[in-house]
Amino acid sequence: MFDRWSRLLADWGLTGTAATAADLAGRAVALFVLCVVVNWVAKRVLLRVVTTVVRRTRTHWDDALLERQVFTRLSHLAPGLVLYLLGPGAFAPWAPVAGFVQKGAVVYMLAMALASLNALVNAGGDIYDGLAISRNKPIKGYLQIVKLLLALTFGIVMFSVLLGRSPLVLLSGLGAMTAVLLLVFKDSILGFVASIQISANDMLRPGDWIEMPRYGADGDVIDIALTTVKVRNWDKTITTIPSYSLISDSFRNWRGMEESGGRRIKRALNLDLASIRFLAPDEIAALKRIVLIRDYLEGKEKELADWNAERSTDPGAPVNSRRLTNVGTFRAYLAAYLRSLPLVHEDMTFLVRQLPPGEHGLPMEIYVFSRDQRWAAYEDLQSDIFDHVLAVVPEFGLRVYQSPSGADMRGLAAAASGRD
Repeated sequence: MFDRWSRLLADWGLTGTAATAADLAGRAVALFVLCVVVNWVAKRVLLRVVTTVVRRTRTHWDDALLERQVFTRLSHLAPGLVLYLLGPGAFAPWAPVAGFVQKGAVVYMLAMALASLNALVNAGGDIYDGLAISRNKPIKGYLQIVKLLLALTFGIVMFSVLLGRSPLVLLSGLGAMTAVLLLVFKDSILGFVASIQISANDMLRPGDWIEMPRYGADGDVIDIALTTVKVRNWDKTITTIPSYSLISDSFRNWRGMEESGGRRIKRALNLDLASIRFLAPDEIAALKRIVLIRDYLEGKEKELADWNAERSTDPGAPVNSRRLTNVGTFRAYLAAYLRSLPLVHEDMTFLVRQLPPGEHGLPMEIYVFSRDQRWAAYEDLQSDIFDHVLAVVPEFGLRVYQSPSGADMRGLAAAASGRD
């Protein structure tokens, strides 16, 4: 075909430089038109047939290939193949041009092959994400390593084609650049090592709630990549953490709490030490109106009466006998009240305890677990508990400790001035 074009130009009377230019331009246009036609056939005919077949199958993995445009990128190989096969013949009279076209076709096909393989790797990741194991074992970091290795491999082959040298020659030259490569890919190497350790030790999964104060991270993990981990904080900001930091620094993962079925409530109420005392009989009788501790009070009264009778203690000296205290009765009430709440988990750690007294009074700590782990519901339960507790403290003759405020000081000053 191209020889006929040359003869046709000669018949038209073109000679010399004009004939050469016209011959070269005509061959280039013909080759370009042929590439366009082949590309159209690959896109409009073959690709549509493949798409129709894929959409009719019952399997899902081929849908991932279609969505990631694996077949679309493969179709770009068609014009490159035409250039590679017909270019040398089309530009045979011009050896440098023929060599350049053939090399360009090879580089173009390698680039399209790399793009197709990257799309295939992405499709493989999508297929894996549809499996149940993907929640516990994310592989995004490994996929990025595969794509990085593919890019390096194809890049070396492309340069070897352009330079006309063996890839082994380029690889031998890279040995001297090892230190530079290690410096350039330091984050990728550290991230790859971190990804292996995170996956092997099951340290982190997408969806985990983590805290890492050093990086200001407090929220859900939304992405685990090769070099970074993204966390969506509770204020909807995104924090990016280097993957290697997760194994070199400490962080808190709340997954254990979520899997346990309970969320801890640990909060103390400070009682004024001056309000702690023994209960009088009339006060005990009044407290028996509280249903939750009625049985406790009756049982405790009998226990203490028996104990005091056995030892013939002097009832006129309280220090010689055992008596009910308002703080002990209050502690018993708190335990009974918490056990009456359906959302408090009785099968997990359940404590109502006194902490060491200090300058802020006697801390009475509640240490229980909520059945509802949702943040809002958990906070509502915790608030409801302490709303009630703060309101019933005076019923036991106790006072909540509070540091003097400006209003207290002004009241004292006014009282002092009134006495004067």
